[in-house]
Amino acid sequence: MKMNIEIDCTPEEARRFMGLPDVSKANDVYVDSLVTAMKGAGSLDQVQDLIKGFAPMGEIGLKMFQQIMDSGTKAAFGQTSTK
Repeated sequence: MKMNIEIDCTPEEARRFMGLPDVSKANDVYVDSLVTAMKGAGSLDQVQDLIKGFAPMGEIGLKMFQQIMDSGTKAAFGQTSTK
């Protein structure tokens, strides 16, 4: 048996329903500090260093995120990994 349940709600309503904390203020501070730091960056290398510092788990977290995105892209386009 297969059942489909469709719920029409906003992300805010879903967050509250699932009991997740509201992190919008922390996110605003994070984004504001990132934007401020990027405005002071003069080169692409400086921007990359800033992003690595702001990212969770630093460079390792960025590499993991990149691998996840690559896997998702390959799956979306029907490509398989040869590894």
